[in-house]
Amino acid sequence: MANITTSLDEILDIDGAVGAALVDFESGMCLGTAGTPGFDLELAAAGNTEVVRAKKNIRDQLGLSDRIEDILITLDSQYHLIRMVGTTMFFYLVLQRDKSNLALARKQLSTIEKALEIERS
Repeated sequence: MANITTSLDEILDIDGAVGAALVDFESGMCLGTAGTPGFDLELAAAGNTEVVRAKKNIRDQLGLSDRIEDILITLDSQYHLIRMVGTTMFFYLVLQRDKSNLALARKQLSTIEKALEIERS
């Protein structure tokens, strides 16, 4: 089992990773950050709480019972990957598109998420 710091360090070992955060989306607070993506990582991570809240809200309105695994945002030069951790947190990963393999990054992030030792609600 891994703690937050170890998990974020492992995330940065993913090919193309330039930044990562663990975020409590109920409060919008970062529980930890790592890397230097070239922008305010804490602000971006906190802002993505709105993305998660909106997606959960729409899922609920549609009456879908499936759990959200991850959310992908693609930019010209980056992938922004949100991976749910329990029901109140998410990992936020910033990848350089030209240096990453999205399928492999999703698989690695899933493995890291499952190994994270944290209270999940």
